[in-house]
Amino acid sequence: MTLQSTPKITPFLTFNRQQWAELRKSMPLTLTEEKLKPLLGFNEDLSLEEVSTIYLPLARLINYYIEENLKRQSVLNKFLGVSHTKVPYIISVAGSVSVGKSTSARILQALLSQEHKVELITTDGFLYPLAVLEKKQLLKKKGFPESYDIHRLINFVSDLKSGKNQVKAPVYSHLTYDIIPDQFSVVNQADIVILEGLNVLQSGMNYPSSPHNVFVSDFVDFSIYVDADEQLLKQWYIHRFLKFRRSAFSDPNAYFHHYSTLSEEEAIQTASTIWDEINGLNLRQNILPSRERANLILVKGDAHAVETVKLRK
Repeated sequence: MTLQSTPKITPFLTFNRQQWAELRKSMPLTLTEEKLKPLLGFNEDLSLEEVSTIYLPLARLINYYIEENLKRQSVLNKFLGVSHTKVPYIISVAGSVSVGKSTSARILQALLSQEHKVELITTDGFLYPLAVLEKKQLLKKKGFPESYDIHRLINFVSDLKSGKNQVKAPVYSHLTYDIIPDQFSVVNQADIVILEGLNVLQSGMNYPSSPHNVFVSDFVDFSIYVDADEQLLKQWYIHRFLKFRRSAFSDPNAYFHHYSTLSEEEAIQTASTIWDEINGLNLRQNILPSRERANLILVKGDAHAVETVKLRK
């Protein structure tokens, strides 16, 4: 008698590229190569084929979810006997450093903007300023949960979901590695807000010393996690570091200007150490444990191509 293996029970439906691409249906591709280039990250070279295969079906799914969300809002307003209050649909995009979540967020913004007013906000703006991080001795923990002004971020998403006009988000500069004083991104009556960052799926386990019991994910309507094997992530991080060394780091005003003088061998070793001591550690301790909380997981393979899509049932 042979024992039959029990199928693994999972809360996700899993699709390969072809299966997922078929769900695009008649969703039109309005992006051109020229429009796609500015959306790509510094370390990526995605094609229009990748947009058609992965992001068009995703945009179609999100549009369905938004339709249902609007119906629910209408039912609530009818029940309460109140006029319509515009509340944005919030999509979060999480994942590791160097996985390409910013590119995913920008492509989604471009596709969804065909029918909606879409704003993109990154949680980098809610990092504590450098002076505060230095005072708290958190410079080597930048990107870890404790390096964010989580209460300010919670207030931001809470204001969005309250239907407040003119909601401000602080702006972060990757050149100076700091918050830009008195500069804000203003969200005003958007249909959709895409919130991109390392920490958008994190919960109480990531903030044990904080007294608040409300998290960013409590305000999110649809969450995406961009995933890849850590070996790939480290390779992509080192590759991006080498590109920055030849470009952005060469600016005398850049916080990391001193890295521009490194030889290629020194730069590879430096980037590898930064990954092992900071980004990889943060991934394993804080980011990866939040992955299964997402509504959808994009699993990448070589060259940033998505190989598998996992959609929560």
